Amino acid sequence: MPWKSETVMDQRIEFVLRASAKEASMRELCEQFGVSRPTGYLWLHRYQEAGSITGLAGKSRRPHLSPLRTNEKLEEAVVDLRRKHTWGARKLHVLLAKEGLEVPTATIHRILVRRGLVTQDGSELKATKRFERSECNQMTQMDFKGEYQVRDGKCYPLSFLDDHSRYLVGLWPLPSTNGEGVYECLKNRFQESGVPQSVLTDHGTPWFSGTNGHGLTWLSVWMIKQGITLIFSGVRHPQTHGKVERFHRTLKERTRHRGLPETLEEWRRWAPEFSREYNDVRPHEAIGMKTPAEVYTHDNLRPYQENPREWEYTGGSVYRLNTQGQFYYGGRYHFVCEALADERVRVDELDDLLVVTFRQMTVREINLRTGSSVPVVLEQQASRQSESQS
Repeated sequence: MPWKSETVMDQRIEFVLRASAKEASMRELCEQFGVSRPTGYLWLHRYQEAGSITGLAGKSRRPHLSPLRTNEKLEEAVVDLRRKHTWGARKLHVLLAKEGLEVPTATIHRILVRRGLVTQDGSELKATKRFERSECNQMTQMDFKGEYQVRDGKCYPLSFLDDHSRYLVGLWPLPSTNGEGVYECLKNRFQESGVPQSVLTDHGTPWFSGTNGHGLTWLSVWMIKQGITLIFSGVRHPQTHGKVERFHRTLKERTRHRGLPETLEEWRRWAPEFSREYNDVRPHEAIGMKTPAEVYTHDNLRPYQENPREWEYTGGSVYRLNTQGQFYYGGRYHFVCEALADERVRVDELDDLLVVTFRQMTVREINLRTGSSVPVVLEQQASRQSESQS
């Protein structure tokens, strides 16, 4: 199986590796990767400027300066209109525009919040655009819904939600958050219905670890071997995990109305009943008041592989990591990730850097000059920017 870039970040890394190796002209590379030449030169410039592949990550478009924040006259105009009309940010935006003042709706809302004229919950400024995958099973969001006390211990409902249709692929009440329980649930589901293209999770157990060098765990390595692209929500940005968080709010409201199940077994009996109601009965505003079952299809699912075959790397050098997750290069051992012990990885030389890839996922950058070694973790940004310019 040839190496293939399946994410924007990995595509940029592969582009820079091949451009630096001068395998083809810039024009030919840009045609192969489906980007314009200005975009190709932009990626190359970002790497050269940062001296690291981490410089290829999308840059925030938030301005370094906020001139409107210090424009007291403009702020007072917003406040005066609010007090006069008691309208929200969108209507005030129209009034200000008629006066020749082009102020973003979000800026107006922030002014109103800062001056105590609306609450912080954002009820007056709901999102006008939702970011989602264009087809079913291109991405699934996964998370635990907190911790519930039951008579026989604790219950941790595990949610598995399709990003496009909001279809509840799985809801499993588990007695703990350990990896074995999650593995059994996902494996059974994958065997029955197939494997999605990617999974979005947070930085929590059991799919992420902050103590093993990269964050991968044996469970996340198992998912990668199934061809799943793992994406982690931004740290301190729960909105990137928003669909499953919104689902959890619905689950919480429904359990409050029904009454909390008192035992783990009661949770397990009720979970399928709730899933049917959520998928087949409850209209969903985000999908035009349809039910998730009316939107969901089995497109983009791949068969589960009981014994995934060895990955065929192209380019770079292939090393098998030792039992500590290290490989030997240039007279010393270099650490990659404990969860990848005994696995084969691809290593590319890029100037003074070693770029380490496991299957389709770039996992580590090692600086041979300084000795520094940093993980490369693919994160979902709070709002998706244009892939060709971000």
